[in-house]
Amino acid sequence: MADIYANARSTTGTKTRVTDISPTSGMCPICIRNCQTLCEIGLSAFRGREVLYPSPEVFGESTSASNKDYALDWSHFQILVDVLGAKGIEADPDKAIFEAVDIKTEVGGVPLKIPVLTAGLGSTAVAKKNWDSLAIGAALTGTIQVIGENVCGMDPASKITGGKVVYSEDLQYRVEKYREFWDEKHGDIVVQTNVEDQRMGVDTYALSKLNVNIIERKWGQGAKAIGGEVRIQDIGKAKLLKQRGYIVLPDPEDISVQEAFRAGVFRSFERHSRVGMPEQRSFVEDVEWLRGQGAKKVFLKTGAYRPSVVAFTLKVASEAKIDVVTFDGAGGGTGMSPVPMMNECSTPTVYLEAQVLKCIELLMDKGRYVPDIVMAGGFVNETQMFKSMAMSNFGNGPCVKAIAMARAPITAALKASYFTELAVKGELPTAFAKKYGETPEQLFIAAPELKSEFGDNFQAIPVGAIGVYTYYYSRLGIGLKQLLAATRKWRLDLIDRGDIASLSDRASKVTLIPTIEEIENDVMENILS
Repeated sequence: MADIYANARSTTGTKTRVTDISPTSGMCPICIRNCQTLCEIGLSAFRGREVLYPSPEVFGESTSASNKDYALDWSHFQILVDVLGAKGIEADPDKAIFEAVDIKTEVGGVPLKIPVLTAGLGSTAVAKKNWDSLAIGAALTGTIQVIGENVCGMDPASKITGGKVVYSEDLQYRVEKYREFWDEKHGDIVVQTNVEDQRMGVDTYALSKLNVNIIERKWGQGAKAIGGEVRIQDIGKAKLLKQRGYIVLPDPEDISVQEAFRAGVFRSFERHSRVGMPEQRSFVEDVEWLRGQGAKKVFLKTGAYRPSVVAFTLKVASEAKIDVVTFDGAGGGTGMSPVPMMNECSTPTVYLEAQVLKCIELLMDKGRYVPDIVMAGGFVNETQMFKSMAMSNFGNGPCVKAIAMARAPITAALKASYFTELAVKGELPTAFAKKYGETPEQLFIAAPELKSEFGDNFQAIPVGAIGVYTYYYSRLGIGLKQLLAATRKWRLDLIDRGDIASLSDRASKVTLIPTIEEIENDVMENILS
């Protein structure tokens, strides 16, 4: 596999002078001095560590992901459709229509209207700026919204006494904003905690003061394994975060660093959080402690680590009887994951799920507790969701109960709010306006049903939240219903491994799903003999 992007990446804004680059290095075959094109090497000569990250100038207004081909993804599987009979509904053409498909699920005992939840959106600027849209969109959809790590620590208004948070304006706001449109039946708000959060007592604050029901411990994510990172443009805030125990680079208290910042040599500081060091016994005791503090559910979010860590994770999750484990495959992020790590580190999602399922089978064989599984890592549509969940059913319903997304709902929120701004200004792209309308009221196909449901309260729903709801419920939800009806299964829990076939030998080898030319050969012979 040629590393054609090694020296030119859209994520860092770098290019090569010519297109016929060296497949090994990614460099131009002839590199010349009088070239004004900035490749990775050239830009790194000026900006060094900044080039490790997605373009710093768009931090807070963007998300990022890997552009590496991992040689196996969900397109390597095909959904097998049927025409005989119907499962989960009466086999009556007037009743067995796709709108009647039941796509509700439960994750850790929490009912969801659709099998999608919004993964941890914490202290990154893009999450904070779009919080109302994301939280309300999740609540309207009837699904879970996870508040990500470092919110209290990053909140300048937080009150910290004796090293413990006793008040956070930001965390309180995020919890309450979700609950404004929550029906108290479907979904819930989850507070995620990392090393710094635990040290600050964010979990006990959320449970005791904000009446949060669910705490999620975080071991990592698929985009990187070095802890959460954000950019800080204000030197005063950089100093505050260092005082609160965060790693801030370069050191904002260093006089020479302050002079360089004022001179414009660099324009932002990096704030890093620490990586946890999980141990089996201490983790089990921690989960028991959380439940003693009032947590009704305990979740775990982990990254795409090596196979032995997947096994360790499920072993301790089983012993602690964790309600939900989210496994996040390589390589997407919501703001500031190092580009080389997104591309070259961690296990890609399909491979990761295959490892998770192998471990689950072993747990099942030994009669051990199996937590509900949520998969994350680059999911954007209902076909990918279907394949992931179907692959996980070994006979008692899918082990993967839902799919977690972050970049996709953020994109829905960003596009909805931006295009609405253009509509108000009368600056919509001509082709878009001609096709869908010129006023905000015309743009969203799901707006009429929300107006009908919420009446006067509809005006309190941000347009970004309408976008998230429309994407989640109208696109993913309806699309998933159509796929289930195509397989003649009218309940989500009925899909299984027999509903998909591998399109490549690699896909079959990794997942043990037969190829499309192998599947049902014996059945065909029996029918015709």
